[in-house]
Amino acid sequence: MLLLALDTATPAVTVALHDGSSVVAQSSQVDARRHGELLLPAVDRVLADAGLRLDAVTAVVAGVGPGPYTGLRVGLMTAETFGLALGVPVHGVCTLDGLAYASGIENGPFVVATDARRKEVYWARYDDPRTRVTDAAVDRPAEIAAEVAGLPAVGAGALLYPEVFPDARAPEHVSAAALASLAAERLAAGEELLEPRPLYLRRPDAQVPKNYKVVTPK
Repeated sequence: MLLLALDTATPAVTVALHDGSSVVAQSSQVDARRHGELLLPAVDRVLADAGLRLDAVTAVVAGVGPGPYTGLRVGLMTAETFGLALGVPVHGVCTLDGLAYASGIENGPFVVATDARRKEVYWARYDDPRTRVTDAAVDRPAEIAAEVAGLPAVGAGALLYPEVFPDARAPEHVSAAALASLAAERLAAGEELLEPRPLYLRRPDAQVPKNYKVVTPK
């Protein structure tokens, strides 16, 4: 097994290789505006660090979000392209699950919250690092204050709103190393992973203008 994992659902552009036993190489850079520019060089870098070629990859793992439309689709489309080119399966993993897995919190409950912009967070509740007990959702922090009161919280969304998440902790962003490790664990246990489809939770910011004027001649 050689899993190539990547995620662009948060400001982190993160890539890792996992051989079924451990992570053999990884790269993470935080830049919310350069996902498309940074992702492929990061893939090249982790392959070079591991001394491997792309054709050694046996499966691709992609974070499916939730996340902003533009950033999220960069990672998913790249994963799908690698899968088609290599003839290997492409699996999805919830980005929040990757953060929970890397949290270091062994006993729950706890919350994972990432920055959804618009003064909102993407979030979910967990019983332990491997067990999510609510669907991923997007809400204003004040709207979920009662649901998350007293719980430890992981992620950039939690760190942004200490009045709602007073026990906010690192990691701030997901790592592909955590996604790869979680995916390898689930595959070894015979579990099915998600389809590599984006989990947007809301409409994209860019929309076709309404009632625009026609400027072409009739």
